[in-house]
Amino acid sequence: MRVRVDGAEHVAERGQTVAAVLLAAGRGSWRTTRIGGRPRGLFCGIGVCFDCLVVVNGVPDVRACQRVVADGDDIRSQDGAELPS
Repeated sequence: MRVRVDGAEHVAERGQTVAAVLLAAGRGSWRTTRIGGRPRGLFCGIGVCFDCLVVVNGVPDVRACQRVVADGDDIRSQDGAELPS
């Protein structure tokens, strides 16, 4: 499958989470905190901490560790709190 991460095309395997695709692409962080702009990425890996938030297909606050990728997904880094597009 093919997905886009911040505009760059990447290959994903069926069943991979967004977090797995991001880590395979060499990305350790993909969002910044609302206050302070500190980098965040995968922390707990089970959907509890909400550190791994990304924007998928225009929808913000998607937990990258919980969302399985689909062919053609457009994944973007999330800067602070975002409103749906």
